[in-house]
Amino acid sequence: MTTRSLTLDQRAKAALVAAVGSPLIAVLGRTLRWQVEGYEHYDAIRRQGRQPIFAFWHGRILPATWFWRDRDIVVMTSENFDGEWIARIIRRFGYGVARGSTSKGGARALARLRREMHAGKSAAFTLDGPRGPACTAQPGAVWLSGLTGNPILPFHIEAARYWVANSWDCTQIPKPFSRVAVAIGEPVQVEMGSTEIEREVARVALQETLARLSVRTEEMLRGHHYDS
Repeated sequence: MTTRSLTLDQRAKAALVAAVGSPLIAVLGRTLRWQVEGYEHYDAIRRQGRQPIFAFWHGRILPATWFWRDRDIVVMTSENFDGEWIARIIRRFGYGVARGSTSKGGARALARLRREMHAGKSAAFTLDGPRGPACTAQPGAVWLSGLTGNPILPFHIEAARYWVANSWDCTQIPKPFSRVAVAIGEPVQVEMGSTEIEREVARVALQETLARLSVRTEEMLRGHHYDS
C-alpha cells in the first residue's frame, strides 16, 4: 500500500484523527513535568556541525513528538493508514516526513532522509516500526548513519502515570501533569562504507542501549525529581 492507494474514507479518518489528536497532544504536553538526562549528547552533536539520527521505540511516539518538536527533524513513517495519521499529526509540530518503512518504500524514504540530512536537517526512526516486533531494532537508522556519517542518538521516554493503548507497541499515553523521564544515550556511530557484519553489530548495540535507557528512565522516576 502507498499513500496514493489509501481510500478516501481512510484519508478522511486520518485527517479527523490529526484534527482531534494534535490539539490534545499540545494541551497534554504543556502539563507534563520533564526530567531529562543526557541532553548534552544532543548539544555536542550540533556543536560539531553534525545532525543527529534520533532512535527510539514506536510506543513512545506521543511524548517524543512533543519533547522534540520544532527542531527540523524529518521522520520516516510508513505508507499505511497508521503512517498517514501519524504524518499528519507530527507535521503540525514542525516535523518533516519521509514516507516508507524497512519493509516497503524504504529505499525511497532513506534517499529522502539522506538528502534532508545533507541540507542540514536531523532524522528520526521508530526503530521497531511500523509493525514490530516491539523493542526489536530494525536496521534503518544504522543504514542512514552509514550513508551520511551522522551519529545515531538513542533515547527513551517513560511517564510515571500513563494509559496504554491496545496496540502491538503498547503505545504509552502520559496522563496529565505526570512526571516524564527522558534518558538520552551516547551517540552510536556507523562508519561510512561499513560492512554488513559491522552494521549488524551496531544494530544490536543500539537495541541494547535502548534497553538500558528504558531501565534508566524507571530509575529516574523513582528518584521523584523533575526539571520543569
